[in-house]
Amino acid sequence: MPHTRTPHRPAHRAASRRGRIAALLTGALAATGLAVMVPTTSTAAAACTTPYSATQVYTGGMSASYNGHNWNAKWWTQGETPSTGGSGVWADQGACGGGGGTTTSPTPTQGTCNHPTWVAGTQYATGAIVKYAPNGQYYIATHDNPGYDPTISTWYWSPYTCTGGGGTSPSPSTTPNPGGFVVSEAQFNQMFPSRNSFYTYSGLVAALNAYPAFANTGSDTVKKQEAAAFLANVSHETGGLVYIVEQNTANYPHYCDTSQSYGCPAGQAAYYGRGPIQLSWNFNYKAAGDALGIDLLHNPNLVQTDPAVAWKTGIWYWMTQNGPGTMTPHNAMVNGNGFGETIRSINGSIECNGGNPAQVQSRVNSYTNFTSILGVPTGSNLSC
Repeated sequence: MPHTRTPHRPAHRAASRRGRIAALLTGALAATGLAVMVPTTSTAAAACTTPYSATQVYTGGMSASYNGHNWNAKWWTQGETPSTGGSGVWADQGACGGGGGTTTSPTPTQGTCNHPTWVAGTQYATGAIVKYAPNGQYYIATHDNPGYDPTISTWYWSPYTCTGGGGTSPSPSTTPNPGGFVVSEAQFNQMFPSRNSFYTYSGLVAALNAYPAFANTGSDTVKKQEAAAFLANVSHETGGLVYIVEQNTANYPHYCDTSQSYGCPAGQAAYYGRGPIQLSWNFNYKAAGDALGIDLLHNPNLVQTDPAVAWKTGIWYWMTQNGPGTMTPHNAMVNGNGFGETIRSINGSIECNGGNPAQVQSRVNSYTNFTSILGVPTGSNLSC
């Protein structure tokens, strides 16, 4: 399972996002003379937003009303009734009454969309507004950050609506998946006929926006080869998407690196392998959480309770980590290095160079099967 060290960013705890954004925008826009539309505190209950539906998929920032309260989803969820318990996905926005049917937003509408284009690696202060070129939408920084991707780090960025001079940002519920997924649900079910119901196709599709380049780079053949390669390694790590967590519980206390300054706040034995690529170790949970805008260091159980979060951690590793190899699995596939290099990046120190040829062959067999289902050749360099 993955074991890699990655530069770490400071952990944060959420403050009142609604109040902070409103205050920042009030100051920023007042200086320009533009109209400011910010919710004001009132003793009267706010209007209820659209009623909660158990069949609807909610993503971070979406609202619903339930039992006389408005609720905001912190991340992807479906079928989880709004409450202060459970996985903690819902944030109580207070009592509501009357109205309904319309989701209000704390973000004002500005007269003209003339904000600069987001540039990776540029330091952005809280309240900065940028245009994200890949989708043409606007985002506001909700926390200082060193240029994290607005579509990935939802802790640091929120969608921002403006009119004129460049279009408007749709709500999270209407943003399409980037380019669609090259694996259909029928093909996914064919690949994993005995999968655990936790590993949903909808959860996988919902996770795609974390890294738009995943299985969406190069020719159609390369896109399908990368999807097949990812799913083949995932299949091997989870026994065909059967296991959600590492089965050897004796290993659980071993994944806490106490030399890290942030330690193991969720507990000594809380950072065992979870999810499709069996994310493990406290430093990997922190790195993945920082990149995805989710506090996985304090809430590692999200990887085994939220399908979209689980899939996102797998895609995070695939897109950003070299592991024991010399390149990311994504780069291995899109640059023509072959499926064997993805094995090296995931578990090469144990399996490659004759370490465990049977395990390597198991991964290759899955990859060959999945490329056949998708109707593309395997390419060369299958083994490591």
